[in-house]
Order: sequence, then C-alpha cells, then structure tokens
Amino acid sequence: MITRLALVSVRSFARTVLVLSLLFSALSLAPAQDKLLQQPLTAEGDNNDRPLSTIEEEMRAKRAIKEAERQYQENLERARDLSTLGATIVASFKQNQRLNDHDYKKLDKVEKLAKGIRRAAGGSEDETEMEKPPKDLPAAVEMLDTLSQSLKSKVEKTPKHVISACVIDDANVLLELVRILRTLPPKA
Repeated sequence: MITRLALVSVRSFARTVLVLSLLFSALSLAPAQDKLLQQPLTAEGDNNDRPLSTIEEEMRAKRAIKEAERQYQENLERARDLSTLGATIVASFKQNQRLNDHDYKKLDKVEKLAKGIRRAAGGSEDETEMEKPPKDLPAAVEMLDTLSQSLKSKVEKTPKHVISACVIDDANVLLELVRILRTLPPKA
C-alpha cells in the first residue's frame, strides 16, 4: 500500500514539475517576443540596417522573375481572348447582318481587354484619332476582325520586357474603333 501511495505522489509531483517548467519557459520567452513585436515591420523596398543575404537577394530575384512571367502570360491570354471575341463578333454579324445585345456586351469585353493590353505594353490613356475611320457597320466589323488578329500577333511576338509602340498604337486604334462601332447606326 505504501508503494502505491508513493507512486501516486511521485506522478503528481512529476506533473507539477512539468507544468511549472512549461510555465517558466513560456514566461522566459515572453520578453523576446515583446522585442520582436515592438520592431516595426518594414516593406521590401525599405532600407534595413542589415544588408540582404545572398539567399534573400536570390529569392527576391526569383519572385520578380515569376511575377514578370505571370504578367506576360496574362497579357498573352488577354490578346488571345480579344482575338477570339473579335472573330465571334464578326461571325455573328455575318450571320445576322447586325450587332445584337450580346455583341455589344462582347464589345465591352474587347474594350477592357484592349485597355489591359495597352497598359501592359506601357501605354497610357491617350485618345487616338483614326486616319480613315470606317463609314458603315460592315466596314467597322471587318476592321475589328483585322485589328484584333493583328494585335494578338504583335503581342505574341513582343518579348516580355519590351515596351511596344506598335502594340500600344494598335490597342489605341482598336479602342477608337469600339467607340465608333457603338455609335454607328445598324445596317438598314
């Protein structure tokens, strides 16, 4: 009976010691955590007191490369979507001899995509005046097809880190064409 009682008290003592040691170790870490919490968080571009290690520099460079590749792929996808939408609008026009509500919604999407391509190519929101604007709806729709295919081709040929004046000009002309398409009367 004494051995059993001794065993229970030893277990109880061991639990108490374990709980107290955990409590003391947690309290001893608290000042270190407070120091970390009191330090201001700095952005990546800020100058810190310590220079970046080579590993950190490599990680930042790899992140920047991945981000540039992601943006480039998004721009290619925009150009492909724009080309597909342009072809869809042309096919719908050839079938119906007019633009319906769905086609005008697709024109809104074409406009958004063209603005995204222009922005990715380094362009701004300059208004462009077309040299020879189309006079009627069939000519405007045909020009939409040509421009959307041309813009896709130029975006695919443009390297990642290049600001392309051709892409910007084509995007601006396409945006002007979309504005004209919205104002042209339907074919009688």
